[in-house]
Parts: sequence; C-alpha cells; structure tokens
Amino acid sequence: MIKLIPERPTACVALFDLDGTLTWRDTLVSFLTGYLKRHPARAFRLWRLPLALAAYLCVTHDRGALKSAMIRIVMGGDARARIDAWADAFVAGLDARGIFRPAALAVVEEHRAAGDHLVLLSASPDLYVPRIGRRLGFERTLCTGIRWSAEDLLDGALITANRRGEEKSSCLAWLRTQYPGLPVVAYGNSASDLPHLRLADGALLVNGNAAARRAAAALGLAVAEWS
Repeated sequence: MIKLIPERPTACVALFDLDGTLTWRDTLVSFLTGYLKRHPARAFRLWRLPLALAAYLCVTHDRGALKSAMIRIVMGGDARARIDAWADAFVAGLDARGIFRPAALAVVEEHRAAGDHLVLLSASPDLYVPRIGRRLGFERTLCTGIRWSAEDLLDGALITANRRGEEKSSCLAWLRTQYPGLPVVAYGNSASDLPHLRLADGALLVNGNAAARRAAAALGLAVAEWS
C-alpha cells in the first residue's frame, strides 16, 4: 500500500469510493439489468428510458434525477421483499463475476490490518451498497438514499443528495465529526472525486482517465493504477 501519511501515530479513516475504485465497472447498471433479467415482464417500461436520458442531456444535467428515473423505470412500485431478494443475490454473486479489483481489496485489507476505520462512500443507491459494505467488512457506508412508500413499495425518489462531486466533500466533513482528530485517507477514481480527495489528509486517484489524472496532478494529488 502507498503510505500516504508517513509515521502515523494513530489509526486513520480510510475512505473508499466504490464504482471504478474497488470495482472494475459500474454496479448500478449491472444491478438494474440483472433485475430485468430476473423479472423480464418489466422490460415493457423501458420505453421511458430514452425520455429520461433526453431530459438529462438537454434539460436538467442532473445525474441524481437520471439515477432516480432509471430506478423508477426498472423497479418502481415493486415490493421491498422482492427487491431485497435480488439485492441479496446480486451482492452474493459479485465475487463470482469478478467485479472487485484484487489490488483494491488488498489495500482495504492493509488498512484493516493497521486498525484503520473503513468507510465506503458511493453515489450508488442504498438498495444494495450497504450490503457491499457489510460484505467487505466496512465500518460505515454512506451512499445515495432511495425512498420507499408507507406500504414498502419502491418509490425511487432520492431522499438524500446524490453522493457525488461536492456532496462527497460534505460527507467527508461529517465524517470528521464522527472521528475527531483522526486523519482521513481517501481513494477515488474520477474527476468528480477530486473535490473531496483534495480535502483529505492523504489521497490517491486510482484508475482515472487521462483528464482526471491531469486534474489530479494539477492539484498535487498522487495517482496510481489498481488491477
């Protein structure tokens, strides 16, 4: 592991992004497409997806609204028990699908062995991300919250801010109140992670594209590739 904070006298908070950092690819698309395969009758609702994409590209430019729309199109109105059953199966099958980067999991384990506090911070939804956090042994998971109706049917609206970009900076600030005095080491993979990476006591951009790597270098942040 790259020692981002040399000679640390105490444990740190190790803050990990999920998609593209711990994993090889996006998890939300896999989660939604897997649900459609399990419940193919819901595919008739996909005619609404181009409309949601057009609204995002041409009008709102709001990734949170697009995320909510995608979830509503695929799962909206379904019972919690049905969605939870798929979430359990989805997370249980992640290892078999080889979605986690071995190098990333090795870094997680190095932090665990050092007695650090492991926190998962993801823009992906709480329909399954907390299960991934538990699966990997994280102490806390912060992610985008999704609304349910009083009848435990999926509404699909966001009940938190979309945990992306500057919102992750707010999450980092809140974590400092939960772990007072402890340094924060943060890992992310995209340009949208740079706002909170630059606020951490140590940070590493991993698996970033060329633009993200250039932006990280301009901020004086270290970069690396995890396989």
